[in-house]
Amino acid sequence: MMRSALLIIDMQNDFVREGAPLRVTDAMTIVGKVREVLEIFRRNRLPVFHVLRVHRNDGSDVEHFRIELFRKTPFAIDGTKGAQVISELEPVPGEYILKKTRMSAFMQTELDLMLRTLSIDTVFVAGIQTPNCVRTTVFDALALNYRAFLVEDAVAAKDEEIHRSNCRDMVAIGVGMVKAAAVESLLRSS
Repeated sequence: MMRSALLIIDMQNDFVREGAPLRVTDAMTIVGKVREVLEIFRRNRLPVFHVLRVHRNDGSDVEHFRIELFRKTPFAIDGTKGAQVISELEPVPGEYILKKTRMSAFMQTELDLMLRTLSIDTVFVAGIQTPNCVRTTVFDALALNYRAFLVEDAVAAKDEEIHRSNCRDMVAIGVGMVKAAAVESLLRSS
């Protein structure tokens, strides 16, 4: 039997909203599907993790290859509205907010420990952006022996071709693909 958790990656104002500093082009198109999966996990009382990229105001924790971008256009500064979850997916009491400074939700965070403490063996992943934070999180989940499912209509990227290519690559290494509408039946069948 699967013991599952939902990881919603980087659905934050600075990455989703029109005019945001690092807006992911198709992010708004998936909000409804992410919300659908979120409601399934809430209804079934399963753990939800809102994974947020956050940075210090001075940028001292930003990757070296993004520091110039951050200096020109600061993004996801901890404590700002831009770093918050978009209102459509606002966390409710009992859901976890996990802050990260790198692409993977597992890197230097307590995610693995929390999942193991909750006896979770399977993660469902939704959010942005497919070739970066979604992909690295999924790869790390597999490396740590979690089953991973990508909710394929609840993930997006700046470029559709790159998005699809990354989805194919994830399938090739063993990631399960599921549509938002099929998540609940998959959860109940396990």
